Amino acid sequence: MKSPDSVTTNNAANSIVNKNGEANAGATASVPSNFIRHIIEQDLQTGKHNGRVQTRFPPEPNGYLHIGHAKSICLNFGVAKAYNGFCNLRFDDTNPEKESQEFINAIKADIEWLGFHWSGEIRYASAYFDALYEFALQLVRAGKAYVCSLSPEQAREYRGTLTAPGTPSPYRNRSAEENVDLFTRMAAGEFADGVHSLRAKIDMASPNINMRDPVIYRIRHIHHHQTGDKWPIYPMYDYAHCISDAMECITHSLCTLEFEDHRPLYDWILQNLDITTLHSASDSKDGVESYVLPRQIEFARLNINYTVMSKRKLKELVVQGYVNRWDDPRMPTLSGLRRRGFTPASIRNFCDRVGITRSEGVVDLGMLEHSIRDDLDRSAPRAMCVLSPLKVILTNYPENSVELLELSCHPKEEAMGKRELPFARELFIDASDFEEIPPPQYKRLTVGTEVRLRGAYVIRCDQVIKDADGKPVELLCSYDPATLGLNPQGRKVQGVIHWVPAQQAIDVEVRIYDRLFNKENPDDKSGSDYKKCLNTESLVTLTGCKAEPSLRKALPEASFQFEREGYFCVDRYDSTPEKMVFNRTVTLRDSWAKISS
Repeated sequence: MKSPDSVTTNNAANSIVNKNGEANAGATASVPSNFIRHIIEQDLQTGKHNGRVQTRFPPEPNGYLHIGHAKSICLNFGVAKAYNGFCNLRFDDTNPEKESQEFINAIKADIEWLGFHWSGEIRYASAYFDALYEFALQLVRAGKAYVCSLSPEQAREYRGTLTAPGTPSPYRNRSAEENVDLFTRMAAGEFADGVHSLRAKIDMASPNINMRDPVIYRIRHIHHHQTGDKWPIYPMYDYAHCISDAMECITHSLCTLEFEDHRPLYDWILQNLDITTLHSASDSKDGVESYVLPRQIEFARLNINYTVMSKRKLKELVVQGYVNRWDDPRMPTLSGLRRRGFTPASIRNFCDRVGITRSEGVVDLGMLEHSIRDDLDRSAPRAMCVLSPLKVILTNYPENSVELLELSCHPKEEAMGKRELPFARELFIDASDFEEIPPPQYKRLTVGTEVRLRGAYVIRCDQVIKDADGKPVELLCSYDPATLGLNPQGRKVQGVIHWVPAQQAIDVEVRIYDRLFNKENPDDKSGSDYKKCLNTESLVTLTGCKAEPSLRKALPEASFQFEREGYFCVDRYDSTPEKMVFNRTVTLRDSWAKISS
């Protein structure tokens, strides 16, 4: 795959080429210092890669990206941007049985939504299958790889354990000629799945189990979403990944600590291939004498409490119906977070705060929630929505009279402007804002007391109308026409509550989302079923809610602070002008801190 933009980088140039090949002037960025940046800066100072910085984000298209991937995205794209380099997007699509175009499309959309642009065209490991096959033949002819006819079960038995060395395969000493013959016949589709595999010939006694003659090709008669039925054999990830990096002239291959034990294999494969053939298959414009193989560098993955980050387990939640699709707002997927109302800026800021280290740890979910609160506090316009409506009739307000009140869209951001809100004789307040027998320190409405309606008048409750079960269904109140925008002198007002006009309010559905798990570590590796930790109250759907009429024209994904209730966004799929649906993004403050203390 030819892409000269992947290497033609002038370290002095203050520009970045986006995915369309357009230069973004002034793209130099500052990112928090970390050990990876120190390594890159040392390489730049020594001229190791002729001043180039080339990273890649290599997702496997076998699921949707989650918040853990966002850390890797921000790192790979971020350091490339900071050092006037480039970041490739490459799908490591070596296991078509679990991959799909749906996942590819979702991954591309998530990266763009986060605000990043890859260098040149999208890359696929499958585009290198011809070259990967030739490189495998190179290893076979050099006696560094052989065709093994052990079954997968037998191969696992021969592999040994963490404390005992492996046993060499009885097929390990096949001649190069026989191995070439068998491998080419594997590629021709002569053998059934599992009959043979191609293994690197390294060291069955190695203390690193990944170096005990690992499988680098296996037979799979399965349709591939990119190459169709051309190949009945597919390379293993560890084999394809390092060669793909080298062919793309990646300088720094950044991955999580789980791949640290795989690094010796990464290096072994590249060091045992002819560097001139690697170079000729690559996009490099440098001379062979200056061509330097990529370096794998590991960093700690992102772990968050009250969350599982395993794609296998996330897929189980989807397939078994515990959530609605991969983009369910309770999921830690980027698509789910987006649908819930998280912003790209909040996720990028969260990743910056988490930082890049080599120390494994668990980040409190509250840090992610703080990031979105911090962002929406500045950017989300205010609105009023009554989740549990209780009717109020202002007995002294003129019948059939409506006045338009002007309220700020944001208390601090004047540029957001103002909105009009009708005020009339009949209103709705939230049922929780009235108590006939108030508890101690209650500061809202009771019989005989006064409260201020947000942006409107002071009202007093005079009488309660109840249904047959004794439940309040209507409040008869009076308003003070002299209190619009004024604080009554010498008058004790219980508090300020939100409201909406009864006649002009719109009916909306509100989905109250909460943490998907009620256990801090649902993925504790103890063998217990993580699904037993699911929070049964993670989704509560409220119908019959009443919202101010200005929300009628709210666009999908638009975010608002519902005063005194939290931050909400318009559902990007289910909301229509006829039926507005709002998802709660996050509460106004951390209520879980009290619950868990």
